[in-house]
Amino acid sequence: MAAFAQSAPCWVDVQLPDLEAGKRFYGELFGWTFRACDGPCADALSDGKLVAALAAKQDGRMPTAWGVYFATDDIVATVARIREAGGQVITDPVRAGGAGALAEAADPGGAVFGLWQAGDREGFEKRHEPGSFCWTEVHTRQKDRVDAFYEEVFGFQGTDLDTSGAGESGTAGSGVDFRMWSPAGTEPGPDTAVCGRSVITDAFPAEMPSYFLNYFAVEDCNAAAGHAVRLGGRISAPPFDIPYGRMAVLQDDQSAVFAVLQPPVSGKSAE
Repeated sequence: MAAFAQSAPCWVDVQLPDLEAGKRFYGELFGWTFRACDGPCADALSDGKLVAALAAKQDGRMPTAWGVYFATDDIVATVARIREAGGQVITDPVRAGGAGALAEAADPGGAVFGLWQAGDREGFEKRHEPGSFCWTEVHTRQKDRVDAFYEEVFGFQGTDLDTSGAGESGTAGSGVDFRMWSPAGTEPGPDTAVCGRSVITDAFPAEMPSYFLNYFAVEDCNAAAGHAVRLGGRISAPPFDIPYGRMAVLQDDQSAVFAVLQPPVSGKSAE
């Protein structure tokens, strides 16, 4: 049995101008340790388990950003569906040695994501625990096209949430249109959801592009936000409560955006 359900998020990485500065920032913030990998990059580990990768940008025109990868057992077929559904293939499937194969694409709204077909490396060895990935969501202005795209390409089943009256960042529980996606073959709903879609409202600048926001679990959201600032980062959305815990949107000291989520004491985090 595969470690990750078909189409579930299985990996994240960040492209940075300064790899060593990134290691210092995330090592201090999340307690990560690092080991070298092929090329100008480093695997990040939490409690000795793989949780992410940091890479030095090879082209200054590339965005400084966190990216997410979705699991597939047939990357060629998934790339074909992306094209058929109106997406753009940025990088055709390439082998990453014996680790697996990857590709990069963009949805019809322009949000970029990756695909990963596992070989020796499945993806995360730790998730939904402090210091590791726990959620991702695409932020878009073209919800109808984007919903149809992901549901066609990945077979996601959507659950629309009533998010009125809470939060203010444009994420889950923020009073904006929000949909959770569950893998094909599951009963759709919060208990099976693996990612989500939020709408970029007119409150944000028109030039803001579509993007994926990746979340990392923390024990204390307020403390993590404060620590990020002390390390040279910024707070994009101050800590606030949502139905799945307490979250904040942060930037690292090189402007890569990510979120942190403190799950409720009793109950389940967004996953």
